Amino acid sequence: MSGVLDLVREDLRDFAGYRSARGERLRGEIWLNANEPAWASAADGDGACRRYPEPQPPALVDALASLYGCDGSQLLVGRGSDEAIDLLVRTLCSPDRDAVLVTPPVFGMYAVSARLQGAPLVEVPLAEGDDGFAVDFDAVAEAALMRGVRVVFLCSPSNPTGGAIARDDVLRLAARLRGRTLVVVDEAYVEFSDASSMVALVASTSNLAVLRTLSKAHALAAARIGALIADPALIAVLRRCQAPYPVPAPCAELALSALSTASLAETATRVVSVRHERERLRDALATLPDVVRVYPSQGNFLLARFRDADAAFGALLAAGIVVRDQRGAPQLADALRITVGTPAQNDRLLSVLRTPEVAA
Repeated sequence: MSGVLDLVREDLRDFAGYRSARGERLRGEIWLNANEPAWASAADGDGACRRYPEPQPPALVDALASLYGCDGSQLLVGRGSDEAIDLLVRTLCSPDRDAVLVTPPVFGMYAVSARLQGAPLVEVPLAEGDDGFAVDFDAVAEAALMRGVRVVFLCSPSNPTGGAIARDDVLRLAARLRGRTLVVVDEAYVEFSDASSMVALVASTSNLAVLRTLSKAHALAAARIGALIADPALIAVLRRCQAPYPVPAPCAELALSALSTASLAETATRVVSVRHERERLRDALATLPDVVRVYPSQGNFLLARFRDADAAFGALLAAGIVVRDQRGAPQLADALRITVGTPAQNDRLLSVLRTPEVAA
């Protein structure tokens, strides 16, 4: 056994997992193998929900593979990116031995999954410069090699800082860590970015994995449809470690509708609108007297520092506008993260921030 499977926990490499009734691939007319009710719920008009769903719905796998430009064998569908993050940590990291590396300030679920697994957490903070926050790739590589890191999580565009990372930097990191560490790039916001996805690199880089989601650009956050693209051998192991029925049938149907030609065209139009509004909002925020700095962003949000973040947050909340308070995050004691809304919503936010009590 070699390659990416060497990164899997020894006790899980041959783990068969749970063989669900729907995973047996049997065919018949009368289904009496899964203890499903013989009648439909009164709340379910066509009765489809009385049956367990496909563990990996083939039509959805094919549609996502087509969207992301990969093979279906490289793709795992799960309950948002969160499930894939948790699966990777549990499958690759033995408790108290194999570490997880993160680059704060960054999405908090990487650290949460490490904590729940008992995996040591290694932090290599983002470095702030004139162009915003950036990953110190040399420091990441050195820490990963010295601290027994099994999984490196990178976020591009990064949440909450908004910066994207270069594919050449990722490739060099993966090459330095080959055989020792899986490099995971979380692309939850890549549709809003000037940078292209790194999915195409997975085929030639076995220790690289990419996270994608329908929650952001495709506006399906409540449906909880995420995908992991990785080496087929690793995907096969993760499927055996995944819960038996991770994708509810109504969510899969909603996702397929969102991936139709017409829906994808509408999504593309809305992404263009968000990108335009993001720059308009950034320019406007930068003129406000209480705003110290607005960072460039490749996501559907902006990170801004305030002279009095507490006053700004309170004024917005009093006006019924909820933004993300980042003051508890490393290096962001004076910062708020603002999602790009509709033009009218953005104008209302700016109006509140221009009030004398905030600007004073």
